[in-house]
Amino acid sequence: MSLSTEHIPATAEGQLSPRPTPRRVPKKQAVTARGRRIRRRIWSIVPVFTFVGIILLWAIIVWAFNIPQYLLPSPVAVFKELVTSWGLIWDNTLTTLLEIALGFVIAIVIAIPLGLLIALSMPARQILYPPVVVLQLVPKIAIAPLFIIWLGLGIDSKVLLTVLMSFFPLLISSISGFQILDTRLLYLTRSMGASQWETFRFLRFPAALPVIFAGLKTSATIAVTAALVAEFVGSTKGLGYLLLQATNTLNVPQVFAVLVVLTVIGIVLNYLVEFAEWLLTPWQRVKYN
Repeated sequence: MSLSTEHIPATAEGQLSPRPTPRRVPKKQAVTARGRRIRRRIWSIVPVFTFVGIILLWAIIVWAFNIPQYLLPSPVAVFKELVTSWGLIWDNTLTTLLEIALGFVIAIVIAIPLGLLIALSMPARQILYPPVVVLQLVPKIAIAPLFIIWLGLGIDSKVLLTVLMSFFPLLISSISGFQILDTRLLYLTRSMGASQWETFRFLRFPAALPVIFAGLKTSATIAVTAALVAEFVGSTKGLGYLLLQATNTLNVPQVFAVLVVLTVIGIVLNYLVEFAEWLLTPWQRVKYN
């Protein structure tokens, strides 16, 4: 029986070349990569244990010092309040969530394009940026009552204050992000014949995204606080209104229950921004692998 050489590649001299063998990852590298994955998974659950530890410490302090409920309720009392008053809390949570979502989205729609304009246009920087800085220096809480006078106790005044308070950090990060690109890269793309749109799409915008998302995380946190402050100033519904009502009636477990809901809203919003960053900046994931 003869061996067939039909599928074996030949060299330039007509001699048979050996079939290439698949490259194998060294065992040591495989073990190291597996160890990194295990460490990442362990560190990913550390925040959960941190929160559990804080709750346990809270419960121990209340029990050990016999603190009365009207001063500091136990985690069990707060959980019971969440269950018994869930309908009331959820109804007001929807109002606050709508205010946060509308204010945050409007701030994004205005701040990022305006940041691009100010970063790339000298006239825009000289005309638009100074009034924005002056507006930022005005205390928003001090002018919040004016919003109530102008727009009433409805959702409009809450959204406006949320936009104003979360707008400036995102604007600054957008300006910094769009200016961060090295000019030598711009010269290189021009020499290669790239249009302004191609340069923006494939170079300037991806370079600015990590900085913009840093501003988005800050603005997301401020948006939650802004909506709450706006409800403190004047409202008939929302978690801020419910918090004031519970404080006036010394219903401390309900106060803590509302604070827990606000904390969860802030955490979820922050994770949503991080997930959007993970989707839109795939090159950033490499450093975590």
